[in-house]
Amino acid sequence: MKKYLPKLVQDDPWLESYSGVISDRMIVAERKEKELTGGASLNDFASGYLYFGLHKTPNGWAMREWAPNATHIYLVGSFNNWEEQSQYAFTHIGNGVWELILPEDALQHEDLYALQVYWAVNSGKRIPAWAKRVVQDEETKMFNAQVWAPEEPYSWKYPNFERADEPPLIYEAHVGMAGEEPRVHTYNEFREHMLPRIKGNGYNTIQLMAIPEHPYYGSFGYHVSSFFAASSRFGTPDELRQLIDEAHGMGIAVIIDLVHSHAVKNEVEGLGKYDGTRFQFFHDGPKGEHPAWDSYCFNYDKNEVLHFLLSNIKFWMEEYQFDGFRFDGVTSMLYFNHGLEIAFTNYDDYFNANVDHQATTYFKLANKLMKQVNPKSISIAEDMSGMPGLASPVEDGGLGFDYRMAMGMPDFWIKVIKEKSDEHWDVGEIFYQLTSKRMEEKVVSYAESHDQALVGDKTIIFRLIDKEMYFSMRKDQPNLTVDRGIALHKMIRLATASSAGGAYLNFMGNEFGHPEWIDFPREGNNWSFKHARRIWSIADDPELKFHWLYDFDKEMIQLLNEHRIITVPSVDLVLDNKPDQVLAYHRGLFLFVFNFNPDKSFADYGIPLGAGKYKVVLSSDSGRFGGYDRVDEQISYYTMPSAGINSQHYLKLYLPARTGLVFKKIDIAKVK
Repeated sequence: MKKYLPKLVQDDPWLESYSGVISDRMIVAERKEKELTGGASLNDFASGYLYFGLHKTPNGWAMREWAPNATHIYLVGSFNNWEEQSQYAFTHIGNGVWELILPEDALQHEDLYALQVYWAVNSGKRIPAWAKRVVQDEETKMFNAQVWAPEEPYSWKYPNFERADEPPLIYEAHVGMAGEEPRVHTYNEFREHMLPRIKGNGYNTIQLMAIPEHPYYGSFGYHVSSFFAASSRFGTPDELRQLIDEAHGMGIAVIIDLVHSHAVKNEVEGLGKYDGTRFQFFHDGPKGEHPAWDSYCFNYDKNEVLHFLLSNIKFWMEEYQFDGFRFDGVTSMLYFNHGLEIAFTNYDDYFNANVDHQATTYFKLANKLMKQVNPKSISIAEDMSGMPGLASPVEDGGLGFDYRMAMGMPDFWIKVIKEKSDEHWDVGEIFYQLTSKRMEEKVVSYAESHDQALVGDKTIIFRLIDKEMYFSMRKDQPNLTVDRGIALHKMIRLATASSAGGAYLNFMGNEFGHPEWIDFPREGNNWSFKHARRIWSIADDPELKFHWLYDFDKEMIQLLNEHRIITVPSVDLVLDNKPDQVLAYHRGLFLFVFNFNPDKSFADYGIPLGAGKYKVVLSSDSGRFGGYDRVDEQISYYTMPSAGINSQHYLKLYLPARTGLVFKKIDIAKVK
C-alpha cells in the first residue's frame, strides 16, 4: 500500500524523509480541534469575548472572568469609591470561572473599574483579562478598565466590505506617530489625513501597529497588556471603527499586528500572575519567559489559553471588522529556543526536537479560524526561519498562513550598502535574493519596514546619504552624494516591488526617504517626541528632493496596481551581466531593466528577447523624479534580429548609469 504523502511533501520531494513529522502535526492539530470544539466549528468555539468580560444585558450587567486560583474577586471602581462591597462580589460558577450580575443602575458608560483578586496567600488589583476598553490616568499614569456602552453604538457604513482579490500593497503605519507634531496622534487624525494620502499613493492595504493596549508606548505595541482593548492613547473604540469603515469605503483593507507570541510581565495592567499564579496563561519556569524580550510566553497546549487567543482573533475581525493580521514573533513561537542563534541552513532545523508542536497546532487552528470568519482575510507570518509549509494551506500539511514576511530581503540590501562599494554590486546575487522563496509560498517583499527605521539602525536613504540629508536636499543644491542616494533608493524599491513574491510592503515615510529615525519617548531621550512622528511637509514641498522620491513611489505603486503585475507568478530572468552590472527580467508583459553601474552608461545595449515592440512606462531617470531625462520615454522600442529574421532578437537600449527602466510589451501580433 502506498504511503500517504501530504501535498506539501508531494510538491517538494526533499521533504519526504520528514513526511511522518508533517503528518503527525496534521493529526495533532485535528485532535486538538475536536477536543476544543466537540465537533462544532472553530468559529463557534472562538466566541469567548461574547461570554467573558463585561456585557450590557436587557436586565443590567453581566461580567465573567477565568481565574482558577482565585478565592474571592470584587469589582471595584469609580462607582463604589474603589471599595470592596458585598454587592460587587463575584460568585464562582465552576471551572475557574467567576460571575457577577448587576442591576442596570450599578454601572454607567465611561465608569472606571478593576478587579480586586484574592488568592490563598495574597491579593492584588487586576485589570480584567477580557476588558474591551482600558484607559490611563494622565496624572497618576495608572491604568483602569472603562465601561464602554454608548447609547448609540457605532453604525457601520460598509458592513459587507470584501477585500478585492488582488495582491496586497501594504502601507505599514503607526497611528500615534503618523502626524507631524511631536505628540501622540489620534485615530481621527489618521482617518482624516492619512487615509486620503494612502489611497492617493495607490496602496490597497493598511497594516496598523500597536492597536492592542500596551502600557509602554515605546514598546511599539509589542508588549501587550490588554488583548481585547484597542489602545485608548489614540482615541475611542468607535473612532477606530470609523477609521476602518472609511478605509473600507475607499476599497482599502486594514490589518493589524497581532502579538500572540508573548505578553508583557505587568501584573496590574497585564496577565502576569493574573490569579496569583504564573502558570495560568503562561508556561511555568524558564519555558515561560522570553530571554531576549523580558516577557512571558503563552502555554499553547492549555485549552483555556487557546480559547482566549482564538477568541481574540475572532474579536478583532468581528467587533472591529479588521481584514486580517500580521502575526508577530512567529519564529519565537515555533522553536523552543525562540530561533535564537540558528542559521536555518538545512531541513533538519525545521523538523527536530527544537520545534514546538503546540505552536504549530495553534497556527493551524488560528489560520483555519480566520478563513471561517472571513474567507478573504489576510494572514501574514513574521518569520525569519523560512519553515517549509509555513505559508501553505493546512489541508496540504502547512501552517496555513497566506504570506511570509521576506525578512532576509531588507537585511540583504543593508549588507550590500554597508559592505560593498558600488562597482561591486552583484546583479546576479541581487536577482537571486529578490526572487528566493519556496515555490508553494507567497511572501511579503519589502526593502525596509519599521525595523530598519528604529533608533540604533538606519533606513536605506540614511545609509546612502547620511548627514547630507540635512544640508543638501533642496532641488537647487547640487550634490553628488545625494544624487547617488536618490538614484539607488529608487532602483532598490523598484527592484524589490516589481519582483515581489505575492505582496509588497512599505513603512510610512520611507517612500519619500524620511530623514529621521524612530525613537519613542523614553528616559534616555528625556521623554521626547521629536523622533516619534513623520514630517509630511518635506514630501509635499515641491522645492525639496524628497518630493521626487514621493512621486516616484506613487507612480511605481500605481503601475503595479493598475496592471496587476504582482499577480504574475513567474519572474523570468533575461540578463544578469555582472561585469556591466546590468540586470533585466520579464514579468508578464513587463520588462524591467536596471543598470546598477555607478559611472558607465551604455548605448545600444542589447537585451536578448523574442520579437516585440516595447514602450517605456516608468523611468527612474525621469526629470520629474530627480533624474536627468536621458531616456526618451515617447518613442517605441523594437527588437531587432542579430542576423536573419529568425535569429536572436535584441532590444537595443540606452542605459544610463544608476537607472531603472520599466517597459511594456505592446502590439505583439503586429511585430514581424
